Amino acid sequence: MVTLKKLTASEEAIMQIIWKLGKGFAQDIMSEIIEPKPPYNTTLSVVKALERKGYVGHETFGKANRYYPLVSKENYSRSLLGRVVSHYFNNSLSSLVSAFTADHPISEEELEELERLVEEAKRKSY
Repeated sequence: MVTLKKLTASEEAIMQIIWKLGKGFAQDIMSEIIEPKPPYNTTLSVVKALERKGYVGHETFGKANRYYPLVSKENYSRSLLGRVVSHYFNNSLSSLVSAFTADHPISEEELEELERLVEEAKRKSY
């Protein structure tokens, strides 16, 4: 798994919007931000930081840039979860699941899905 550069809260919020849009101009991104909206230049600075970190690319149309994700939401989520497991659960998935289920009841359907995933992982490792 590739570890991606960590995002700030502002960067992650803008990235969520870009993932939702797929592609969008700065004005499109601004329209998705909930109130109170930051200044336009602040939002553009965050988008530029995302470009420097390799999360976002752009296409130029005249004087306007249309931004699009270079990193999928799934890959970012995996990287973020890997960082959490590493830093807070001593690289132990069972410790993560134990901590999570202690505070969040798990349904019968979710338990069955987890069992299926464990069995699938066992088959892949042999």
